[in-house]
Amino acid sequence: MMTAQREPPSTPAPAVDSRSPFVRLTELIAGIEPGKPAINLSVGEPQHPIPAFVGPEIAAHLGEFGRYPANKGNEPFRRAVVQWLGRRYKLPRPVDAESEVLVLNGTREGLFLAAIAAKRWVKPRAGKPAMLIPNPFYAAYAAGALAADCEPVYMPATRTSAFLPDIDALEDALLARTVAFYLASPSNPQGAVASRVYLDKLAGLARRFGFLVFADECYCEIYSEHPPAGMLEATGPDFANAVVFHSLSKRSNLPGLRVGFAAGDRRFLSAFLELRNIAAPQVPGPAQYVAAAAYGDEAHVQENRKLYSAKFDLADQIIGDRYGYRRPAGGFFLWLDVSKYGCSEIVTKRLWQEAGVRVVPGRYLAREQADGSNPGADYIRVAMVQDKATTAEALHRLVAVLA
Repeated sequence: MMTAQREPPSTPAPAVDSRSPFVRLTELIAGIEPGKPAINLSVGEPQHPIPAFVGPEIAAHLGEFGRYPANKGNEPFRRAVVQWLGRRYKLPRPVDAESEVLVLNGTREGLFLAAIAAKRWVKPRAGKPAMLIPNPFYAAYAAGALAADCEPVYMPATRTSAFLPDIDALEDALLARTVAFYLASPSNPQGAVASRVYLDKLAGLARRFGFLVFADECYCEIYSEHPPAGMLEATGPDFANAVVFHSLSKRSNLPGLRVGFAAGDRRFLSAFLELRNIAAPQVPGPAQYVAAAAYGDEAHVQENRKLYSAKFDLADQIIGDRYGYRRPAGGFFLWLDVSKYGCSEIVTKRLWQEAGVRVVPGRYLAREQADGSNPGADYIRVAMVQDKATTAEALHRLVAVLA
């Protein structure tokens, strides 16, 4: 594997464990009894109540289960998405519901299959086709790059670069062979938010070198102060070379619904739809009606944001300035520097064995760079998804173990 920095030809590629971080975590703590009643803060699965309209919407459209849905999404869903995008972002023009939106089975399958479609769609690259991936990253990005027979190029996203890839450090030779650039804003796990200036610069590079930006914006509605800017705000009126990916898992506490969407460059989405028509399952009609209702309602989103804000207030009080903690600009994770207490795996085992708190080693969320370093090796990821009382208990236990 290559990284964004120039690598000497003689440097051997580091061994890569490409399995799911959660499979590796299960193996790490296998056979260890939790020291206290278990609290799971490892999986980013929202535990807040689902919106009240979900059941009635499904009941009202039960008959849709007897029909094959259109792969690009039904008209009510696409219209609701377009209206929401227009309210949420300062777009250069309204998104076209007919040609610039596709329904997805959540963002994971969309981000994966989009890589395959991108490899077929972009013009020939100047060298081995590459996909640029922030490091740490969401596992679907790398899986998509490998499935598309592209080289994953891991761009370190560390404190020195504000936990986002340093796009100024990317060389023209690498950009000339880039097929797609994956960007998460707010980022998982660090909660960093890309500024409008950053997005404008990235959009300019995509147009200049002819690659696609795949902007994973699934945490966009969970933020501390200001709504994060979106990639479609930076592309110009044609949304060229950019596709945004959204889902209802985090925004609406509906991880089991498996509904999201892709929106942006209509030329690419046309090719993406051709692939999806033969390779992707359709999204059930009743689920799309639930999603349309969710995108039409802001009250449950505002309440959801308040619940997360209250838990970050707890982190401010209980953790304070320990472990390099800073309240993240977006998302619902803590990214804690535990280097003083051993590597991320050692601390993860201690928290489980002594406190019953289950977190994810940062090492498992990243890849080794060319110099052998891993941007996540000194960190643990803590998902703030439980209720307030459970979260407070878990944070107190964490501090007690690392005191």
